[in-house]
Amino acid sequence: MASGLESYVNHTVSIITSDGRNFVGTLKGFDQTINLILDESHERVYSTNQGVEQVVLGLHIIRGDNVAIVGELDENLDSRLDLSSIRADPLNHVVH
Repeated sequence: MASGLESYVNHTVSIITSDGRNFVGTLKGFDQTINLILDESHERVYSTNQGVEQVVLGLHIIRGDNVAIVGELDENLDSRLDLSSIRADPLNHVVH
């Protein structure tokens, strides 16, 4: 997995953690245990009652043992989303 992450460095990524959280930011680096460093990051908090809340985090580190999914984010498509109108159940914990 680490070798595949190299192509995402300095690109905007979306990360889903094993506890169901969603982080978006610029991947600045990673190590052999998949600890990830995100810059200009925020957490997207989903709710069935209100739109998606974006909690600004700035520079953020995510432990590798908590990473479930990493994917590149299409910034053009993402910028067209109206997050205030999106309603969704929060993700559950990932079960291995």
